[in-house]
Amino acid sequence: MIIKYSLGLDISSKDIKACICVIDDQQNVKVKSTRTFSNHKKGLDEMDQWINRWYCQDTASLTVCMEATGVYHENCAYYLYEKGYSVSIVLPNKAKKYLQAIGIKSKNDTIDAKGLAQMGAEQNLEKWEPIGTFYYELRVLTRQYQSLKESLTVESNRLHAAMASARQISFEIKQIKKHIAFLEAQIAQLEKEIKRFINSNQDLKQKFDKVMKIHGISVISSATVIAETGGFLLFKNYKQVVSYAGYDVVENQSGNHVGKTRISKKGNSRIRRILHMPSLTAFSKQESVFGQLYQRVYDRTGIKMKAIVAVQKKLLVMIYYIWTKDIDYDIEYNGNTQAEYTMEPSLPRQEMKKAITSMASHDKQHRLEPVESSLCNANL
Repeated sequence: MIIKYSLGLDISSKDIKACICVIDDQQNVKVKSTRTFSNHKKGLDEMDQWINRWYCQDTASLTVCMEATGVYHENCAYYLYEKGYSVSIVLPNKAKKYLQAIGIKSKNDTIDAKGLAQMGAEQNLEKWEPIGTFYYELRVLTRQYQSLKESLTVESNRLHAAMASARQISFEIKQIKKHIAFLEAQIAQLEKEIKRFINSNQDLKQKFDKVMKIHGISVISSATVIAETGGFLLFKNYKQVVSYAGYDVVENQSGNHVGKTRISKKGNSRIRRILHMPSLTAFSKQESVFGQLYQRVYDRTGIKMKAIVAVQKKLLVMIYYIWTKDIDYDIEYNGNTQAEYTMEPSLPRQEMKKAITSMASHDKQHRLEPVESSLCNANL
C-alpha cells in the first residue's frame, strides 16, 4: 500500500532533473519515473502535467523536495506552491550528508534528484512558505547593497596596492579611482532607495523606527536583518532565529575527547556580516547592556571576538523581540532594573530563575522574555 509520493528536483539555471517515487507501508522506496524539464514557464507547465499523470492516488500525500540553489530554484518553488503542492527546500549540505548516509558515492544531477526524492519520502521535512512581496523586494535591494560594498572594498584594496607598488601606472590608478567613484555613487543611490522603500509602508516603517532606536542599528543593518528573515514570519521562537543566522553553539565531544565549542556558522552569513559593525558601536557605551555583556564575556574568556559575537547575537535577538512584539526599545535600559531579556545572563540558571521570580510583581506587559546565550563559552 502506497502511503506517500515524493518528487525530488535538482534544479539548475537551464533545466530541472525530476524524479518521482513512492514509499509503501513496509518503508520500501520505489522510483516511478524520471524526466528533465526546462527551467522556464513552459517546462514548469509540462512538469505539472507529468506530476498529475503519476500522482494517481489521492489518498496518499505528495511532497516536493528540492535544494536551495542560489536563486535558480525560486521560480519552480513559487510555481509549485501556487499550484497547491507541499514544497520543502533543504540546504545543499543537508542533502549531501543524506546521500552519503544512504551509501550513494557517485554524483550527478539525476542521482541527486533520486536522492532528494527518497529523502522527501523517508523524512518528514518542514514545509516551505514564500516570504511576502515587501520582504522579497527589500531583500533584493539589501543584497545589492552588500554586493556593491564588497566591490568597493576590492577596488579600494586594488588602489592601495597600485599606489604602493614600485612602479605606478597612472592610467591604472585613474581607472580604479573612477570605478571607486562610480561604486560610491551607486551605493548612495541604493541607500536612498532602501529608505524610500521602507517609508512606502507606514505600518512597517513604525517597526523599523523602533528597531533603529537600538544603539548601533542603522537603516541598512535593520533592513538587511528584516529582509533576510522575512520579517520573522516563519520563526516560532528566538532559538530558530539564532540557528538560522548561524549563531547556534555546537559541541565537539566524544568519550575522553573534548574539542572546542563553537558557533555553527551554518546559516545566513549575510546577517552575521551586517551585524559586525553595529556590534562594535553597540558595546562602545560601557554602561549599556551591550557594553556589560561584552566586558563580562571578555573578562571570562580573554578573547575579544567571542565577546563581539556575543553582542551580535544579542542584537539579533533583541531585534527579533522588538519587531515581533511591536514594542518600544528603552534607550535607558541597562539590564539592572529588569530581567535580562535578550541574552543569557552571567548568573547561573537557578539564580536567574530566582531573580525573575522575585520580579513577578513588576508590570509584564512590555517586558521581553528571558533568553539564554551559551555563546559566552563558545569559540569562533
